[in-house]
Amino acid sequence: MAETVDVDLLIVGAGPAGLYAAYYAGFRGMQTALIDSLPEPGGQIAALYPEKLIFDVAGFPEVKGQELVDRLVEQAKPFSPHYLMGHRAEELVHTDDGEHVVVTSHRGQEIRCRAVLVSGGIGTFTPRPLPDAEAFEGRGLMYFVPKLDVLSGLDVLIVGGGDSAFDWALNLEGIAASVTLVHRRDRFRAHEHTVELVMESSTEVLTHHEVARIHGDERVTAVEIFNNQTDERRTLEVQAVVAALGFKADLGPMKRWGLEQDKRKVLVDTTMATNLPRVFAAGDITGYPGKVDLISVGFGEAATAVNNAATAINPDAKLFPGHSSNQ
Repeated sequence: MAETVDVDLLIVGAGPAGLYAAYYAGFRGMQTALIDSLPEPGGQIAALYPEKLIFDVAGFPEVKGQELVDRLVEQAKPFSPHYLMGHRAEELVHTDDGEHVVVTSHRGQEIRCRAVLVSGGIGTFTPRPLPDAEAFEGRGLMYFVPKLDVLSGLDVLIVGGGDSAFDWALNLEGIAASVTLVHRRDRFRAHEHTVELVMESSTEVLTHHEVARIHGDERVTAVEIFNNQTDERRTLEVQAVVAALGFKADLGPMKRWGLEQDKRKVLVDTTMATNLPRVFAAGDITGYPGKVDLISVGFGEAATAVNNAATAINPDAKLFPGHSSNQ
């Protein structure tokens, strides 16, 4: 078991809000650690849509998800945050003197800190599996597309009718040799404009179709699909299957910490403080009247949380440290 990590602020969740909090806490002179169950920083963005263009982040007319994550990591880098990736925050206890919080990961790593900032987005999330397809995971079957070029020149089958399915179909245009999208209904959850663009592209869209069986030895070679209204079957020769069936989100162990919640949101006040001493929250995981789930909102909440955590750690500290341009 590794030695206890001792920092001023532990950030639970290394998504955009958490990464920005690491920068801002460093700017305020705090030592930080970030803990996340995913293997790489970036949260949902890095796992679900790294190649998707994001249009509502201030200062970026458009930016790919992974590029935004990379820039946030770069922004925090001068302050040397300690990354604990592949660790899920499991237990949280306050020390007897009330001056510290101790968090233990599911792998036994202990982090001792003066305050905690929960920025875990929607909590731990896992993809909804494609039935009877587990044997091909990592061998042509994937639930996320980390980089579009891994599918370059391949015949790709995408299963699903949501934003991720249609975004990947659109972004794979001109990269994959061919793209076929199947959905079990004739209605889609994806944004109407994206659906229109895919329908106008070279992607073959088959509604009322589902996967019957995946064929292959070492890797996927073909997929048998069927029409769920007529039971007509056909076999598609493909080398990759993207199962974009959504994901299950779970606040997991955080439910046991005693955080006040409402509909899977952690309730906070105007300082981003939760009901637990020295525990703050920011980003999509927070809930309060008028809350809007935007990355840009999460950035503002992270700065508010960090500044208020600074005064909780040191009552003599100023709430507002001044503008970064004055430093």
